[in-house]
Amino acid sequence: MTSRQKTIKNSVTIEGRGLQTGSKTKLVLKGSPANSGINFIRTDLPDRPVINIRSLSLDGVALKRRRTVIGSAAAEIQTTEHLLAALSGLGISNIAVEISGRELPSLDGSAKDYVELLDHADIIEQDALSKNLAIERPVWCGGRDSFLAVFPHPGLRISYFLSYPLPSIGNQFLSLDISEEVFRREIAPARTFCMKREALLLLAFGFGRGADHDNTLVMSKGGPFKNSLRFPDEHVRHKILDLMGDLSLAGMPIEGHVVAVKSGHGLNMELVKKLKKL
Repeated sequence: MTSRQKTIKNSVTIEGRGLQTGSKTKLVLKGSPANSGINFIRTDLPDRPVINIRSLSLDGVALKRRRTVIGSAAAEIQTTEHLLAALSGLGISNIAVEISGRELPSLDGSAKDYVELLDHADIIEQDALSKNLAIERPVWCGGRDSFLAVFPHPGLRISYFLSYPLPSIGNQFLSLDISEEVFRREIAPARTFCMKREALLLLAFGFGRGADHDNTLVMSKGGPFKNSLRFPDEHVRHKILDLMGDLSLAGMPIEGHVVAVKSGHGLNMELVKKLKKL
């Protein structure tokens, strides 16, 4: 499958609080030349360090509680997965992401606001073809009770199964062929979630300082606390969103069928490491 690389025509700005740190940051998205890739730039630091996703060493990816962190201890960027999922879902290959702090804004806890921001910036095609990673043989990894694999398949398909002991989440399964239209409609609006007891534990350990009932589905036995679902299976949709964001760290779009069973950021990155070797 061949397609042209994309960037944005206009610069756009958004501000918000990080989900974990609670720190307010300013984000500026700017268009970039073909083949330049996705570049994060810490504008709050004196030397404005740049992190290029394509050339990123996976030694520079940390798996902190409930989010993916790229960069180094001196210049890290936290919770990258929602913006990276939006860029992946819209097929944007080249962009400069200037950030004034160490965590991306959580916005509404999904990728929806990032998609709207990128639409406002006017997405345009470039005179260069996208370089995709076509899976030719199965690649897989597994944990104690989790599994993640990718099989040969035309285009990108993701099948995800999750299971939680809470009745309001339970067992959920979703399998989708991912196109831009499908991502916009079925995946981008799905928000991050946690069980109520997890939320209390996170706060006790100093995490989730930017979380509230507008950007996080806090699930109790009877359903979301002080909120309502956008989809009956919003939880598995958000897991697919996170997976798409993490898989983009492989450095190029993937053509294959991704099958996930209770996979999280840690297992996602194990698969990315194997894909990078291809």
